[in-house]
Amino acid sequence: MKRQPRSSQRSNKPLRTASIIGTGSYVPEKILTNADFSRMVDTSDEWITTRTGIKERRIAAKGEDTSDMGAKAALKAIEQAKISPKEIDLILVATATPDMLFPATACFVQKKIGATNAACLDISAACAGFLFGLEIAQQFITSHTHDTVLVIGAEKLTSITNWTDRNTCVLFGDGAGAAILRHRGSAHGVISTHIGSDGQYTDI
Repeated sequence: MKRQPRSSQRSNKPLRTASIIGTGSYVPEKILTNADFSRMVDTSDEWITTRTGIKERRIAAKGEDTSDMGAKAALKAIEQAKISPKEIDLILVATATPDMLFPATACFVQKKIGATNAACLDISAACAGFLFGLEIAQQFITSHTHDTVLVIGAEKLTSITNWTDRNTCVLFGDGAGAAILRHRGSAHGVISTHIGSDGQYTDI
């Protein structure tokens, strides 16, 4: 009997739900306060707080990469989900500040957490990246392509911040968040997602 392609095998299976079974987060120890910024640029705690609501932000340590922060958040999510890293079969890292152009930052995370059975890829969608990651993870799970997906949003934005621009330098910090999605055989899971983009504002 001729074996069906994997995609054909999946098409005969019913769609299934994707649930978040574990989450984790990580922020560096160093804190940069609004008072610190008042000594760096023409600003104040009142100016920053009334316009952004931000009081402080975290700064990555010297030599601390995006993948380091992502891996620390991922390990917390893995612990909460009570799974082995080897059960993860896809890693998605959403970031605008990758460790390097290639290989993907997800590959560095894979190595650091021991998820040796996972496929790895990065998503570049700035602030919306993690939401795109959740949508991609859900689609892979509901279509039976992957069973357990790790989604990470991680940024080291201070590495590209213009510290002389008071309008933007006060906004950004470093850190990571992670979520593990899996089909759990129940109706509970991601119900619906709606994503989109508007390329006409790319010159802002």
